[in-house]
Amino acid sequence: MLPEERDAALILDIVLAARDIEGFISNIDLKKFESDKMLRYAVERQLLVIGEAARHLSENFKKNVPSVPWSAIIGLRNIIAHEYGEILSERVWLVAVRDLKGLVEELLPHLRKQGYNEAIP
Repeated sequence: MLPEERDAALILDIVLAARDIEGFISNIDLKKFESDKMLRYAVERQLLVIGEAARHLSENFKKNVPSVPWSAIIGLRNIIAHEYGEILSERVWLVAVRDLKGLVEELLPHLRKQGYNEAIP
């Protein structure tokens, strides 16, 4: 697999996980999010997927998309995966409602360039 193809597959993983999160939290407020353990775990799991995919993207791709905070995405993945202290549900919530839409919008053109149009919901 060429590096560009691998990056495109990883970007697709990121976009699909972000879209899953958007679906999970649709019509949900912070209070409901904090009280629903299964929902929090589902969102955290998809954030792990996003962080893991980001971790495996080529350095070349990450350098070419400097507007995305790759280190922060990978750092959040590490916190969730290794439970460094208490995972703050409010922080996870803010990432889900504030940051993911912009991430998807930033990455979609790269997917389209690689011909992934039909795979993008």
